[in-house]
Amino acid sequence: MSIRDDFIHAMSRAAATVSVVTTDGPAGLAGVTVSAMTSVSADGAAPTILVCVNRDASAAAPILENGVFAVNVLEAHQQDVADMFAGRSGVSGAARFDGLTFDRMSTGAPVLRGLAGFDCEVQAVDPIGTHHVILGAVRAVRASEEGTPLIYGMRSYLRAERA
Repeated sequence: MSIRDDFIHAMSRAAATVSVVTTDGPAGLAGVTVSAMTSVSADGAAPTILVCVNRDASAAAPILENGVFAVNVLEAHQQDVADMFAGRSGVSGAARFDGLTFDRMSTGAPVLRGLAGFDCEVQAVDPIGTHHVILGAVRAVRASEEGTPLIYGMRSYLRAERA
């Protein structure tokens, strides 16, 4: 095995929440499922969040061109939403939003109903390997007090249990 294969295998052991990154604006309505999302800082001019989006994802160019995005942390029962935005359902483009409930907060990016939503303006973009590392200045937040997060690890969905 190569170091790349070893890396991918080892990273599959690192469980992460599943989120859908959405955008809307002049470049259109788009979204993509990600597991690489994290807080950078709660301090400064605005809280900051980081997402990694594959350059080849259909939502990558619209996110960068629109300059806004929302990170939508999914609930455990939203596996179908994760699969759809990951391209596993056969539905593509703006049709992925058909039948979904979402709001528009500060930036106009769609904030889906789920465990949490972070409405952001693109602050910086750094292309690294096959991905864009995108920093977003958080402009609005929504969080649910109910539910548990959808988790992905060991190459499948996992369920979190509250302690």
